[in-house]
Amino acid sequence: MTIYDLTRALPDIPALRDRCRAMAALELVIGGDPEGGFFSYEASWAPGEEAAFMDNGSGDEYAIVFAAAGAFGFGFDHESPMSPWGDEDTALWPGLVEGVPEAFRPLVSERSFCVQEGVLQATAVFWRETGDSAWRAGEVGFPQDAPDPDGTDHLFEVLAAGTPEAYRDFAEDHYETELPLEAIRHVWSLLPLTQAVVDALNPGLPLEVVAPRLERAGYPGV
Repeated sequence: MTIYDLTRALPDIPALRDRCRAMAALELVIGGDPEGGFFSYEASWAPGEEAAFMDNGSGDEYAIVFAAAGAFGFGFDHESPMSPWGDEDTALWPGLVEGVPEAFRPLVSERSFCVQEGVLQATAVFWRETGDSAWRAGEVGFPQDAPDPDGTDHLFEVLAAGTPEAYRDFAEDHYETELPLEAIRHVWSLLPLTQAVVDALNPGLPLEVVAPRLERAGYPGV
């Protein structure tokens, strides 16, 4: 999978936002970390903007910013030959941000997203404006003989699959435990959270403890 496969696989903006919130909520419940986990979501990332994040703790990450203008996302695979760290001169791979709409240009140079001032830490970039019919990406030529050239395949595997089953497979491997699919489906659907659902995913975690964390992550069902 490359960025072009990802843009074909992703749902529309509202559905993707819900998917990101559900994945972040599941991380907060299953992992129990108040700061989030592998996937996280900030409902008040910036004025008028929300953001979803993935950080695998090994140098790979992604971010998707949701705003009135639409959504802008990028991923970074630290082992990709398309990394901006690949040459002596730190620079984006040609074409990555080609065609980014003016409304999203400030995010390309957002300091918290850059390896150095003005250089986005990215090996894959995509966006979709409100009312647009599809996700977009720049005209990118991929390096030869690289099975996952921009890192999209492993960075966005769970997000692109977009099912409770895909998340369960990831989480059971990541947390090294068995997880009940029905409880995952409950959270995935952003349904009101109950102590029974929390206990099914993380026995002993009080609902009143995790509920404020879920609210900050934009989960509506608490």
